[in-house]
Amino acid sequence: MHQNDTPAAPDLFTWEFAADPYPAYAWLREHSPVHRTTLPSGVEAWLVTRYADARQALADQRLSKNPVHHSERSAHGKGKTGIPGERSANLMTHLLNIDPPDHTRLRRLVSKAFTPRRVAEFAPRVQELTDRLIDGFAGQGEADLIHEFAFPLPIYAICDMLGVPPEDQDDFRDWAGMMIRHGGGPRGGVARSVKKMRGYLAELIHRKRNDPGEDLISGLIRASDHGEHLTENEAAAMAFILLFAGFETTVNLIGNGTYALLRNPDQRERLQNALAEGDGSLLATGVEELLRYDGPVELATWRFATESLTLGGQRIAEGDPVLVVLAAADRDPARFADPDTLDLARRDNQHLGYGHGIHYCLGAPLARLEGQTALATLLRRLPDLRLAADPDDLRWRGGLIMRGLRTLPVEFTPEAPTAVG
Repeated sequence: MHQNDTPAAPDLFTWEFAADPYPAYAWLREHSPVHRTTLPSGVEAWLVTRYADARQALADQRLSKNPVHHSERSAHGKGKTGIPGERSANLMTHLLNIDPPDHTRLRRLVSKAFTPRRVAEFAPRVQELTDRLIDGFAGQGEADLIHEFAFPLPIYAICDMLGVPPEDQDDFRDWAGMMIRHGGGPRGGVARSVKKMRGYLAELIHRKRNDPGEDLISGLIRASDHGEHLTENEAAAMAFILLFAGFETTVNLIGNGTYALLRNPDQRERLQNALAEGDGSLLATGVEELLRYDGPVELATWRFATESLTLGGQRIAEGDPVLVVLAAADRDPARFADPDTLDLARRDNQHLGYGHGIHYCLGAPLARLEGQTALATLLRRLPDLRLAADPDDLRWRGGLIMRGLRTLPVEFTPEAPTAVG
């Protein structure tokens, strides 16, 4: 095809793109499925947009998670600007940016402390937190569901799970709020928040080593494999990534999921009716569909080619950064029927919302539990929940990896006060 026969590539990383990236991703899937672009930071990277290519890339061990493999040549003279900058905070050794065999060892150790049984045992606490937060605004008739609900629920839940004492959890909420508002950038208040969180976690781990409990941090410290233990630095880095990745993805799952239900009233009503009849099956498939339709993670975290390779017909040079666009892959019509339609009963739904391969999200069971509990409780307690803003006026947070709303203003019939006595 001659160059003039192909429409111009869409503008990426604008505010308009952030509000609805899916038309641009559809263009890329059709015309340039493995697409080289310059990111806002100045780094050049490949965007992988088709489902089959995305699954291949996520499982390809020639694509390393370790930033040391990034080639300087693709950074426009800016060195590694724009590549994850956690080194200064001494938090590099975690599951998102290491490869086997270190990744295999750490994941095996951490999985012992982060089991499905532990998540299931945590369900009553998630329900308690959910109800307590809704109690705070249910009588008002209006709320910002991001600030008052979707944000505090997972931060308090993961703090509880990690073993952060209740009196310290508001500090974590402040630090996490700083990071989420500024997209995890390496400068200013974000760096100070990361440093404070890192220092606190190191101190907490030291205390737990001397006085362990039944919490996740104590479990990380106890975890061993053939006599190997996590070092204190590894434990702090793991706690950090479980906290940060574990809460921000769930904020966006609850926020994006609620927004999608409000924009698709037929699907919302269908779910409410199923829940009223005591049928939880639609809730389970529905959360998976919300993860596919407008999931919390837009792009998978960075990968770097350790050798020259071919992906989707494109030659990727050694050292090039590769970003798998989960949001584009999960709307690929070659894999999903009617991909732009929300269908809560969708069964054939092997979405990539939590990744694929050895880096599949360890915290996915907890996020699913929180998402199901949050959505079911909102729909039960505030059945006439409705959007209180023009969709065109809503703003999405900046940042390369995550996809989430800044605010989600809603209205509803105020809940009657509960009688006491």
